[in-house]
Amino acid sequence: MLTPATPLLDLHQFVPRVGPKTAQKLAAELAEAVGLISAEAATVEDLLYYLPFRYEDRSHLPVVNDLADGLKAAVEVEIRSPANYPIRSKTGRPLSIFEFMGRDETGQVRAYWWNQPYLLNVMKAGQRVVLFGEWKFSNKNQCHQIENPEYEVLADTDEADVEDAPTIHTGRRVPIYRKLGSFRTRALRSLMFRLIERLSDVEEDALPSDLVARFGVPSKFDAFRQVHFPDLDCDFSELLRGRSPAHARLALEEFYLLSLAMLERRARRTAEGKAPMVVTDRIRNAVRQVLPFKPTGAQKRVIREIVADMTGPQPMTRLLQGDVGAGKTVIALQAMIVAVENGWQVALMAPTEILVEQHALNLARWLRETPYRVGSLTGSLKATEKRAVRAAIAAGEFDIVVGTQALIQESTEFSRLGLVVIDEQHRFGVMQRETLVRQGVRPDVLVMTATPIPRSLAMSLYGDLEVSVLDELPPGRTPVTTAMRGAADRLKVYEFIRKECAAGRQVYIVFPLVDESEKSDLTAAVTAAAELQKNVFPGLRIGLLHGKMKPAEKEAAMAKFAAGETQVLVSTTVIEVGIDVPNASVMVIEHPERFGLAQLHQLRGRIGRGAAKSYCILMTAKKLADDSRARLDLFCETGDGFLIAEKDLEWRGPGELLGTRQSGVPLFRVGNILRDRDWLEVAREFARRAMDAERHTRDTARRLDLARLAFPSESLGV
Repeated sequence: MLTPATPLLDLHQFVPRVGPKTAQKLAAELAEAVGLISAEAATVEDLLYYLPFRYEDRSHLPVVNDLADGLKAAVEVEIRSPANYPIRSKTGRPLSIFEFMGRDETGQVRAYWWNQPYLLNVMKAGQRVVLFGEWKFSNKNQCHQIENPEYEVLADTDEADVEDAPTIHTGRRVPIYRKLGSFRTRALRSLMFRLIERLSDVEEDALPSDLVARFGVPSKFDAFRQVHFPDLDCDFSELLRGRSPAHARLALEEFYLLSLAMLERRARRTAEGKAPMVVTDRIRNAVRQVLPFKPTGAQKRVIREIVADMTGPQPMTRLLQGDVGAGKTVIALQAMIVAVENGWQVALMAPTEILVEQHALNLARWLRETPYRVGSLTGSLKATEKRAVRAAIAAGEFDIVVGTQALIQESTEFSRLGLVVIDEQHRFGVMQRETLVRQGVRPDVLVMTATPIPRSLAMSLYGDLEVSVLDELPPGRTPVTTAMRGAADRLKVYEFIRKECAAGRQVYIVFPLVDESEKSDLTAAVTAAAELQKNVFPGLRIGLLHGKMKPAEKEAAMAKFAAGETQVLVSTTVIEVGIDVPNASVMVIEHPERFGLAQLHQLRGRIGRGAAKSYCILMTAKKLADDSRARLDLFCETGDGFLIAEKDLEWRGPGELLGTRQSGVPLFRVGNILRDRDWLEVAREFARRAMDAERHTRDTARRLDLARLAFPSESLGV
C-alpha cells in the first residue's frame, strides 16, 4: 500500500512506468533539492510537498476557427499526415523536424517540433491530441501553427470513454513544476498524477476539528490532490497566489505544528526557573556612571522590559531588534552590569572577529573606571593564548567575555554564566545559540539584530522569544543622503571623494567580490584597490579589507582606518556590521544590484555616525532590470530600516534575507509567513488554546508528537 511514509526508493513497487533506477534517481535529486540527509530519507510525502510554483489554465478548449495570432490556448485536433524529415541549418549542423497537420470540424492547424524524431512513434494518424502553446498564423501554410507545443495524446477508446478520460497536461488547470534535477515539469506532472491515483492512508490527525471547521479546508488527502491537480471550479486567482483551500490546509498544518513545538519548548524553559537577579540603587548608580550618553525614551522602555525579565523567576529569552545606530549595544551594556553586579559572568557572542574586537574596545572604554574585567576569545588566538583565556574564564577571572564561535566550543567552560548576549542573531544558527546557553545555569538570554524583522517573521523565527523594539535613534545621528549614479558619473564621484578627503573626511568603497572571477564581469575589491591607488587617487592613502585576509591583517587595516591613517578603505561586506568610524562621511557601493536591501541598509549604517553630512552613492555599471531599479529607487528614498526590511522580504523572501539553513529558520514547504501571516496568527492562537492545561487532551498529546517529528528539537535549538 502506497502511503506518504513510503520510501521514495520503493516507488517503483507501486507506480507504473517507474523503474528502480528512476525511483533511485528521483529520491537522490529530491533529497538534494530540499535538503534531506540522504536519498534513503526521502519519502512519498516529501515528493508530495514538491508543489507547483505556478499553474496554467488550459481548461477552455477553443476550436481551430477561434484561434488568433499570439493566442495561448489548448486545442483538440485529429492528427493527419505525421512525418519526420531532416533539414540543414545555416551552420551545417543536422536538424530534424517532426510535424503533422491537425483538424477539427472548423479548420486545420500545423504543429511541429525540433529534433524530436521519437514523436513519430508517439503520435499516429487518426489519433486525437490536445496541443497547448502560443499560436501564430502562417501565411505560407495559410493556417495557424504552433512550435514545440505541450501535447497530450488522448486515449484510443470509444467516444464515450474519451469524453470522461482525465487529461494530465491539457484540458485542466495544469500544474507547472520547477525542474527537479533531470526531471522536467511534464515528467513530474505525469509521475505525480499516477502517484496520487494510488495514494492512501494520509494522516488526518494534525489539525484540530475546530480549526478545520473555521476555515472549511479539505482533508489532507484532498489537499494534496487539489494542490497538484486543482478542480475546475476552484478560484484560479487564489490558486495562483497560493491561497486556495488546498494550500490553506497544508500551510495551516505547518504553522500549527511549529507553534505547538515552539510553545512546548517555551513551557519547558519557563518551568526550569532560576535564581532571580535584583536591582538596587547601587546597581542603578553603577549603570548611570558608565552610560556614554543620555538614553532615549525607547532605550529606557526596552531596558525596563529586559530588567523585568532578569529579575523574574524564569530565564529571560528576549529578542532586541533595532535599526542601525539605535543603541542596542548600550542596552546590552546595562543588562551586563546588572548581571555582573549580581555575581554572574556574561558572554557576548558576535559573528566576526572584527565585530568582537569592536565590542571589546567599546566595553573596555565604557568600563575603564569600573572593576569589571573584560576578556575576549577568538579562533585566531594562538593555542597557548586560548588555553590561558579559557582557564581564566573557568576560574571566573573575567566578568564579561566577548568572543566568536570559540565561546561555544566544548573546551570553553564558564564559572558562573548568568547572561548570554548574542549580537547579529541572524548570523548564527539556533543550535549555536543553544550550545552557548547550555554553558550556564539557566542563564538569561538577550539576542540582538540590526536587521529589522517584521512581526510575522519574528513569530516563526523566534517563537520562543519576547520581542523588544528600539524604534528611536539617539540624538546626533546625521541623516544620510543616498543617490544612484552611473558609469558616466564616475569621474565626478571620484572628484567628490577627493574633496571630502581634503576636508579631513574618510571614505568607504564597497565591492561585492574579493577577487575577479572568469564567470563575472564585476570589479573585485583587490583589483580595484590597486587600480585606485595607482591611477585614480595616487595622493590618497588607500586601505584594503576583506574576509579572506588573516585576522591580524583585518585588525591592522581597520585600526589604520579608525585612526585616520587610511583615507579610503576599499572593502567587501566585512564592514557590514560593528564598524564605528565617526569621521567616515562617504560610502560608495559598487554593483549595488547584487546586494539585498537589508544588506545595503546595514552598509549605509557605517556612515552618518559623526557631525559631518554623510553621503551613500550607489554606482551602477550598466542598465538595470526593472525590479533592480525599483529596489534601489526605494533604498534611495527612505532610511526607514523597518520599511526596507518589509520590502526586502517581499522581493527576496525570508529564507534569502536571513539565510534559512544557516540561521535555523524552519523551512516551510507550503506556507509563506509574509503572504500567509493571517493563517500563521490563527494557527498560533489555536496552538495556544491546545496547550492550555485545561484543554490539554489526548488529541493534543498526539499532535505534539507530530510537531516533534515535523520540527525536531535540533531544528528549534532545544
